[in-house]
Amino acid sequence: FNVYNYSYNTLNNLAQTYNTNATFEDDAGNLTFSGAVDFINEVKSGGINVADETDFKTINSIGERRKRLIENNLILSSSFSYNLSTKRSVNDVQFYNIKAKIESSGNILNVIAKQKKEALNSNDNQTVFGVEYAQYLKTEFEYIKHLQLYKKSSLAFRFFGGVAVPYGNSNSVPFSRSYFAGGSNDNRGWQAYSLGPGSSLSVNDFNEANLKLSLNLEYRFNIFNSLNGALFTDAGNIWNVSDNVEDEKLKFKGTKSFQEVALGTGFGLRYDFGFFVIRGDLGFKAYNPAKEYSQRWLKDMNFSKTVFNIGINYPF
Repeated sequence: FNVYNYSYNTLNNLAQTYNTNATFEDDAGNLTFSGAVDFINEVKSGGINVADETDFKTINSIGERRKRLIENNLILSSSFSYNLSTKRSVNDVQFYNIKAKIESSGNILNVIAKQKKEALNSNDNQTVFGVEYAQYLKTEFEYIKHLQLYKKSSLAFRFFGGVAVPYGNSNSVPFSRSYFAGGSNDNRGWQAYSLGPGSSLSVNDFNEANLKLSLNLEYRFNIFNSLNGALFTDAGNIWNVSDNVEDEKLKFKGTKSFQEVALGTGFGLRYDFGFFVIRGDLGFKAYNPAKEYSQRWLKDMNFSKTVFNIGINYPF
């Protein structure tokens, strides 16, 4: 909770209404970090009654995500990657690149666990050397296309899709193997980890999920000498699918979820030093799925809500 301040603040505000145990609080009446955990457990067990269903789901969600983020995971995986590129040198402007990857985790450890026959842990899952192991199947596909328009201008396009599905010994994907949205190499209208999942109001400081779709389109042009400019549009989001998340706002619901694809747009400057590029991008939220539908379009298109991203080299 020292890192995930938003989650703590949300929990602390709800505790002002529902908490009946003074030992969970400090002298100022705020939840201590250990008291925050105890408060969650008391609410889930029924020791503290939270009549409002929305508030109960919020507290339960924070508790479930806390468990996911602090749990010990033993990850032993193998993967196969395929990369096809027509780029022949760093100076190529027109090319395409295709990347595909499939990764599997936990199958070898599952065999070992069956032989060792250790006692199940508190989550009723199998362990190896006392640590719960992760089982999931993860696939990714990325397509990048660069097209030269004029002598010093080009159009760059990227599509990315990835999903990681837990099974067997896991009902969620470890945080380190999950996806996030936003940031200098993704949807630049949002800061890293601040977009999604789905139409939620970003329930954590570091939001993650196990399904991601992303589209990027960027027009690049020269201003003068080594200074270049760019106009871009980024679209995408993350969702939860086939895991233990129950909040409908966070889950992928088929074609209906395409209404939750966030749209960011903006412009940037790049200075080319020859061996690397420094860039700065100003991103705006053109379509924000976290808002009510009537408020989603073009409500954040002003400089007071601009997201400034700094990066090294081009985003794709």
